[in-house]
Amino acid sequence: MLRFLKTLLGWKTAVDAGGQGEQLAAEWLRRERSFAIIARNWRSPRDRREEIDLVCRDAEVMVFVEVKARAAGALVPGYFAVDWRKKRVLRRAIEAYLAQLRQRPHSFRFDVVEVVFPAAGATAAPEIRHFENVPLFSKYFRT
Repeated sequence: MLRFLKTLLGWKTAVDAGGQGEQLAAEWLRRERSFAIIARNWRSPRDRREEIDLVCRDAEVMVFVEVKARAAGALVPGYFAVDWRKKRVLRRAIEAYLAQLRQRPHSFRFDVVEVVFPAAGATAAPEIRHFENVPLFSKYFRT
């Protein structure tokens, strides 16, 4: 019943917003930043909970992207939702992704894209914020 009301009122569930946020982020990165999208929702074969939302290429740099979808006025912005626990999972997922490549990239980075959806009933387009080169690995990590 609650899901029906949410749909009727135009509210998004977290799963709906996350999927739509990832789609919008991928399109925005491709269109506005000229990224090539290599993979979406890549999961580690050793632990399916380890997921990378987007794997992209920005010129010669491989970019791993975590997408956070938020409602306007959310208490915790998407950037800060990537806490040390999430970063630990992302590090393992990225290491697994790099290990399965035949030729590893010379350089890579980690970005966060935050998609902020307007309040229910508003006609404004979602706002997209791109945070580049977010610290994830120690400076001594080598590919």
